[in-house]
Amino acid sequence: MTGTLVLAGTPIGDTADAPPRLAEELAGADVVAAEDTRRLRRLTQALGVTPKGRVVSYFEGNESARTPELVEELVGGARVLLVTDAGMPSVSDPGYRLVAAAVERDVRVTAVPGPSAVLTALALSGLPVDRFCFEGFLPRKAGERLGRLREVAGERRTLVYFEAPHRLDDTLAAMAEVFGAERRAAVCRELTKTYEEVRRGGLGELAAWAAEGVRGEITVVVEGAPERGPEEIGAEELVRRVRVREEAGERRKEAIAAVAVEAGVPKRVVFDAVVAAKNAG
Repeated sequence: MTGTLVLAGTPIGDTADAPPRLAEELAGADVVAAEDTRRLRRLTQALGVTPKGRVVSYFEGNESARTPELVEELVGGARVLLVTDAGMPSVSDPGYRLVAAAVERDVRVTAVPGPSAVLTALALSGLPVDRFCFEGFLPRKAGERLGRLREVAGERRTLVYFEAPHRLDDTLAAMAEVFGAERRAAVCRELTKTYEEVRRGGLGELAAWAAEGVRGEITVVVEGAPERGPEEIGAEELVRRVRVREEAGERRKEAIAAVAVEAGVPKRVVFDAVVAAKNAG
């Protein structure tokens, strides 16, 4: 019989949040694959457990090479436990490749549910939670970041992002440019840790706050686009959307066509607004 792959959620801050089954799985697994073996050691010490099985590293740098090894262990009947530094494996962390490979070999895959920065931030944000989408990390390059944001400018579901603290101000400024400075958002910092903070406000306001410098693990929750008819989108907003697309590398003709579709208005309306703005400037 084949073994079992267990995906285990780990605390995102407070080790007291670890699910009881996590200690059991750490103690009983034949193989523990960890994103960072040093952090795993600190976790097991905090939980008072000693893994009986072999501990191996499984991170972005060796994920492709180590996946076949772990799959062979699974096919041979081993119980393999996969843990990342925080939260659930596969969610912006290593794990997807191993799960896909295990499924392909008909290996049983199960999970030990645990803390999630995505759901915790969403719940604390004060924004609608009935429908949301997780966007992970945005690209580091400014043009690519604007392009990715532009793709979801009309998304009505609440958006959830991860971001590094040193890039937070640039990201919030880009969001304010693409989504609008008044779009509501929440920056969730150091969730479940001693210095937990949830900062809520418009994207423009939050961008100004972040410019002073922010530390810690960051999750950003952004309100979805409002429902509104074409008649509510003024010429100034149409011009702004075209400009955002042009700055991201699109030709003006393509940008005008895309904005027209997005806003639900004829291309001529957008074209006239752009021409009028150019003449006024």
